[in-house]
Amino acid sequence: MSSIRATGAHLPSRVVTNEELASQVGESAAWIEQVSGIRERRYAAEGETVVTLALAAAQACLANAGVTASDVGMLLLSSGSAERNVPGPAAQVAAELGMGTAAALDIAIPSAGSLWALSLAKQMAPVTPGGKVLVVASEIMSRRVDRTAEGRNTAILFGDGAAAALIDAQPGTLELQDALLQSDGTGADILHMEGAGDAARLHMDGGSVILRASRKLPAVTQQLLTRNHLAPDAVAHFVMHQANGNLIAKVASTLKVPPERFFQNIAHYGNTSSASLLIALHEFLQQTPQPAGPVVLSSFGAGLNWGAMLAMPISA
Repeated sequence: MSSIRATGAHLPSRVVTNEELASQVGESAAWIEQVSGIRERRYAAEGETVVTLALAAAQACLANAGVTASDVGMLLLSSGSAERNVPGPAAQVAAELGMGTAAALDIAIPSAGSLWALSLAKQMAPVTPGGKVLVVASEIMSRRVDRTAEGRNTAILFGDGAAAALIDAQPGTLELQDALLQSDGTGADILHMEGAGDAARLHMDGGSVILRASRKLPAVTQQLLTRNHLAPDAVAHFVMHQANGNLIAKVASTLKVPPERFFQNIAHYGNTSSASLLIALHEFLQQTPQPAGPVVLSSFGAGLNWGAMLAMPISA
């Protein structure tokens, strides 16, 4: 068994509204909300980094779990926006947490990376010393977009934040039962990062990304449910990567599931790339500490990579 024992999140304090951003990208605040479902997002302050956000989220998660960093046998960190590519931030975060020489692995898959990390943690927790794997996702995407009229299609979407989940080989809140992950490198050019360090910039063909995601996310969710002998209407809650409010509505419609079963916080945080799934999961579990039935997590991101995971509530 591998289960979610606790979660934690950290959001920068600076709130950037559509009204503030609209003047920079040459569009109206109403247009931004119409095409994205976003009303505001958070931006990291000067001096904040992917590592500092990750540390805050990880520490919150460990505190919520009631364990110390020395109790954790592995750390998996997802980020596509780290200030340094090699080495990535995972080992530094593990060291600053006080995890000693515990294994630390970077997963550089913007948007979808936290789902990959959860799937790997599910497999590793039972064989990791202490039976605990800490999954962290941290992104500062505001520094990877151009807030100009030319860059508006990405600038309006992305915000910053971090979140974490402690995966334990012992019973927790949700048991991670099955995952289905898929990739297609032929679509890499429609969503990719160019450059390194401060010069790195996200390039996205928004129409193509939405088109593919709106097809592949319902399909992979259906495949996962079918092999677990479940229908979409048997799922109590869906927690998706918060990419675009219109995409979430499209996935719900395709699966013929009431949209209210899909958790959403995109209006307040925008698209925080790989951190968004864990931020959403954290807030979902705060609001719904005892889910009424199966929960499906899903994401779509660079690579192209996409997938879905089935989790089941554990009776107290």
